Amino acid sequence: MSPAQTLDKPPVTPANSQKYDVNENYEGEYRFAPIEESQVSRAMIRRYFNTMYERAISDVVIVGAGSAGLSCAYQLASTRPELKITIIEASVAPGGGAWLGGQLMTPMVIRKPADRFLREIGVEYEDEGPFVVVKHAALFTSTLLSRVLAMPNVVLMNATAVEDLMVHEDFQGKQRVAGVVTNWTLVALNHDTQSCMDPNTITAPVIISATGHDGPMGAFSAKRLVSTGLLKELGNMRGLDMNRAEPAIVNGTREVVPGLILTGMELSEHDGSNRMGPTFGAMIGSGVKAAHEAIRILDSSEIRNGKIVA
Repeated sequence: MSPAQTLDKPPVTPANSQKYDVNENYEGEYRFAPIEESQVSRAMIRRYFNTMYERAISDVVIVGAGSAGLSCAYQLASTRPELKITIIEASVAPGGGAWLGGQLMTPMVIRKPADRFLREIGVEYEDEGPFVVVKHAALFTSTLLSRVLAMPNVVLMNATAVEDLMVHEDFQGKQRVAGVVTNWTLVALNHDTQSCMDPNTITAPVIISATGHDGPMGAFSAKRLVSTGLLKELGNMRGLDMNRAEPAIVNGTREVVPGLILTGMELSEHDGSNRMGPTFGAMIGSGVKAAHEAIRILDSSEIRNGKIVA
């Protein structure tokens, strides 16, 4: 049996068909099924590295699992269940800044018409007329995250950083973003302390970047466009104006260079639009629009081995 076959199939042992002496008794008699430490290691390793192997070519890569990235993943995965959607998140905990509202307060404000999305995913809210309020931002984020992860065509690789963009010359001779360069986040944060920790790659015809506004890992793709010469300079996010900011983010969501769609607050750094502060309707709307943009690109292209060839 080859190493690949060993990884692809779970080990078959007589124990698989045994009934175990377990007992869910909370009066001091709780007993678990027996396990070997090596079984735990192999169960994780096989699944994790099979996923890495299978997703080395994806249909869509979403960089960032905040409110915009997760909204995009939900819309895209539910609309097109045949697509292989891979989400890369640098933090251990997905969700970005959507676990709280403003100034560490818990309620989440979402302006209409983004309330439709809440009804679709099953999040209750209080209606305040032009906007709605979810009692705790974590209710929105945890619900959306669970809905996304339950979809069989979605893979989330958290604690994984995008260190660079793959930029190739396409069939028309134009520079095109053709994938992402990844590494485990703890490795990416320690390149100054260790030598030669080379990365990995994921090829995809569409990359959607939702890394937020400028910060330690924010606006990553927008900033990288400048250093690669694909963008002359950043627009830089302007001051807070909710009424200008939210429609600008949703309406401006687009493919900014071939192969790369920007969504959410990363777009404000690219375009120089305003920030909106603690209101999240634009994050939902921008994520949904990014999904539509990705489908438009995929449906109008001929794709082979993760690359657009016509």
